[in-house]
Amino acid sequence: MFDTILIANRGEIACRVIETARVLGVTTVAVYSDADAAARHVALADRAVHIGGPAPKDSYLRGDAIIAAARASGAQGIHPGYGFLSENPVFVEAVEAAGLTFIGPSAKAIRAMGLKDAAKALMEEAGVPVVPGYHGADQDPELLAREAEAIGYPVLIKAVAGGGGKGMRLVEAPGGFAEALESAQGEAQTSFGNPAVLIEKYVQKPRHIEVQVFGDGTHAVHLFERDCSLQRRHQKVIEEAPAPGMTEEMRTAMGDAAVRAAEAIGYSGAGTVEFIVDGSDGLRPDRFWFMEMNTRLQVEHPVTEEITGVDLVEWQLRVASGEALPARQEDLTITGHSVEARIYAEDVPAGFLPSTGTISHLKFADGARVDTGVRAGDTISPWYDPMIAKLTIHGPTRGAALRSMERALGWTEIAGTVTNVSFLKALVAEPGFVAGDVDTGLVGRELDTLAPAPVACPKARSIAALAALGLWDGAAGVTDAGFTLWAPLLRSVLLEHRGEEFAVKVAAAGAERFEVDLGEVQTVVTCHDGLWWVDDTKVLARTVRDGDDLTVFWGNGYPFRVIDPLARAEGAGASSDVIEAPMPGLVKALYAEAGQAVKAGDRLAVLEAMKMEHGLLAARDGVVAEVLCKAGDQVEAGAPLVRLEEDPD
Repeated sequence: MFDTILIANRGEIACRVIETARVLGVTTVAVYSDADAAARHVALADRAVHIGGPAPKDSYLRGDAIIAAARASGAQGIHPGYGFLSENPVFVEAVEAAGLTFIGPSAKAIRAMGLKDAAKALMEEAGVPVVPGYHGADQDPELLAREAEAIGYPVLIKAVAGGGGKGMRLVEAPGGFAEALESAQGEAQTSFGNPAVLIEKYVQKPRHIEVQVFGDGTHAVHLFERDCSLQRRHQKVIEEAPAPGMTEEMRTAMGDAAVRAAEAIGYSGAGTVEFIVDGSDGLRPDRFWFMEMNTRLQVEHPVTEEITGVDLVEWQLRVASGEALPARQEDLTITGHSVEARIYAEDVPAGFLPSTGTISHLKFADGARVDTGVRAGDTISPWYDPMIAKLTIHGPTRGAALRSMERALGWTEIAGTVTNVSFLKALVAEPGFVAGDVDTGLVGRELDTLAPAPVACPKARSIAALAALGLWDGAAGVTDAGFTLWAPLLRSVLLEHRGEEFAVKVAAAGAERFEVDLGEVQTVVTCHDGLWWVDDTKVLARTVRDGDDLTVFWGNGYPFRVIDPLARAEGAGASSDVIEAPMPGLVKALYAEAGQAVKAGDRLAVLEAMKMEHGLLAARDGVVAEVLCKAGDQVEAGAPLVRLEEDPD
């Protein structure tokens, strides 16, 4: 076993590796950028080394700096986590050339699976089923169009070097092929430096089912499957294991195929073989096809750990240090069901727009497994993925696990930034998902129901008003808040909730009874033996206040702002004349110049933030008066980027 390892990553995966290493008595070394000097993974590690600026290219993608840090700290191995350099064969070779151990697969194995077309050809040779399609090197548009016709529409155009949905286009009919091909190739060139694409048959009711494999370079085992069908924009949202509706025949067929795939490339360490499954007629062993292999530990590995009782990071460290596979296939079994939800700082109603902010309050439900890289007081940075935590539940059955997950999300408290918690809570209770009728299009179909932010009811607004007046913690606050025998028994407060401003009047009718006037609705709030009631409803709500920001946690998180009428700015509201940055980010491209006539909806700039590109559009027809930034600028949220001439109307 290693004495010391360096973790070439950040956030929750770095913390996850550190926790297992600590159990094994292995010393850990963290690396960090300027933006992460006070991060949780830095605090957890035994030692930490600064490696550069906040941008990944200046820190976490600097293989030379990471290797130098490992050698200087006496580490024998480097754990890559996932993302960044975890699937970079050049980095693996550099690690080994420096006399260190890469805790993962060989550079050869990573290269074998790095390009989708070559990987699929290799899988065909190994007897692994692949989706009908064209994976050739000839990229002539006319040839590609003929191949699409031969495969049969609908088809998917996919970037050969792609990932995360970039360079991917669905084409329903021949008439749309040429435009989709040009668009996919352009995005592939921008994102990966390689415009090559492949074409595949589009599966009508696709499910994304993947198999966890683990190898020692010669032999491999599988640790069963995970269903990752709940996705938005090709990004996983909810993962579970085992897959709903899975049969033993299908599980055996998929597991055997995944092991063949791993052994065909001499795989060592943890990896995931991803399959696309046609679920239109149940799960059948002749209806699954290889998509790709992720040659690293996956984000969703906790659900596999929960159903198998295996610590995959421990296995990684043991095998990389020279030990044999810790278990045979017949030793591995499934117990119960596990579900994982990815909690992000993102604005779901605004199209899952990544968000920033300082987390003023953070609390999770008892009994849930929480993998996180942040703490209360930490700031969600625009430089990295906006994940806050992964919440994982294990239960005896799928139904029990889903109910426990819904409860755990209801008791998750995060203030200081917008999150997707309410969306996740609605998703795990969505009737089709609960029934096991899942496919990759479910989120898109049900988005109108799932995406809207929950609006506080009169009871929640009454709680907010009492909390704003300092009364929610109990009768002891009554005197402090000004309710005395010599002072008026009526108080008013002005609140704002999701863009709606409203006034509330609270009258004290004794130390434990308050009459709340919300205008059209009135409620009575009472406290008995430490328990609060609003009308006839017992309320187990929690409130958190940070300055003027107040959150009521009661099934969902309801954000409020306490307004001081005397301090309100006049003339609030953004002008349609100015296009502002919706979040901190990098100005990737500009499409506007002074004097240019534009139409409403025209793209004026592209902002890159949190691994995503966001087009900024003209709000109205007009003429560009001035461009207030240049490509390559790093800007803050609200920064003016383009100004239009005043609207004469």
